[in-house]
Amino acid sequence: MEQNRKIDGESSRTEDVMNKDIISELPEALLLHILSYVPTKDIIATSVLSKRWRSVWKMVSKLSFDTDIDHFSTEDVYRLLILHKAPFLESLYLYIHNTSARLNIGFVIGIAFSRHVRELVMVLFHEDQTRVRFPSVLCSYNNTLEVLNLSQDLLLDFPSRVCFSALRELHLCLVIFKDEASVCNLLSGCPRLQDLVVVRIGNSDVGTYTIDVPSLQRLTLQVDGSHNRSGGGGGYVINTPSLKYLNMECLYCIDFCLIENAPELVEAKINHVSDIDNENILASLTSAKRLSFLPLYLPLEVKF
Repeated sequence: MEQNRKIDGESSRTEDVMNKDIISELPEALLLHILSYVPTKDIIATSVLSKRWRSVWKMVSKLSFDTDIDHFSTEDVYRLLILHKAPFLESLYLYIHNTSARLNIGFVIGIAFSRHVRELVMVLFHEDQTRVRFPSVLCSYNNTLEVLNLSQDLLLDFPSRVCFSALRELHLCLVIFKDEASVCNLLSGCPRLQDLVVVRIGNSDVGTYTIDVPSLQRLTLQVDGSHNRSGGGGGYVINTPSLKYLNMECLYCIDFCLIENAPELVEAKINHVSDIDNENILASLTSAKRLSFLPLYLPLEVKF
C-alpha cells in the first residue's frame, strides 16, 4: 500500500512537470533567440497560444516572408511589418512571387531601414516581367545595412550617389540598371564593400559596367553571354586595388574587359570566355598566386 502511494505520488509529479509550460517561463531574451531560428509563419502562429505569446513574435529580429510557400499576400506582408515592433532587424527576407497586387517597395524598404535592418534580401518575381523600381530616395544615407541581396524583376535607378556606409556584401542577381551612372552611384556609395556578386544576362541595360571599389576583396561576375552573340559590344572596367579573389564566367562577344588595378590578387578563375581580348585579361593578373583559365573554344592563342 505504501509503495503504491509512493508510485502514485511520483506519477502525479511527473504529470505536473509534463503539463507545465516551461517554454513560456523562459526569459524573453532567450525566447526571442530561440524563435529567431523558427520560420516566420510559425512564429506568428504562436500568438494564439496564450496572452503571453500574443505579442512575442513582434519582437523577433529575423523575419522571412515567402508569398509562394507561406501563402502570404502582399497585403499580409504590409500588415505584419506594421505590427512588428522590434527596435532593430537582424535580417529581413522577402520572396515575392504573386502578381495579384503590386509590391510597394518604398513602403517595405522604409520600414526595414527605420528598424535599422542589417541584412536585407529581396527576390521579386512578376509573371509579366515588369520591373519594379527600387526606391533610390531612401538610399541617401544608411549606416546599419551590412548585407544587401537584390534579385530578379527590379530596376535600379540611382541618379545620385547613395550612402551605404556599413555595407560589406552586395549581391545583384538579374536586376536591371537604368544606366551606367546608376552602377557607379551605387558602388561608389559603399566605402566598406568587401564582397560583390554580379549575375547578368548580356549587356542590354549597361554598355560599360564599371566596378571601381577600393575596398573590394572578392568579386564574382557571371554573365549569360549567349545574349551577346547577335550584337555584342560593351564590356567591363574593374578597378579594385584590394581585390584578393576574382571569379569571372561566360564572357562572350564583348569589346573589352579591363582589369586596371589588382596588385593584391591571390586567386583568379577566368572560365568560358571567347571573342574577347583575352590577352588583356591575363596581363592584368600577374600578381595572382593561383590562376585557373578555361577558354570556351580551343585552340586559343594566349600571349602572356
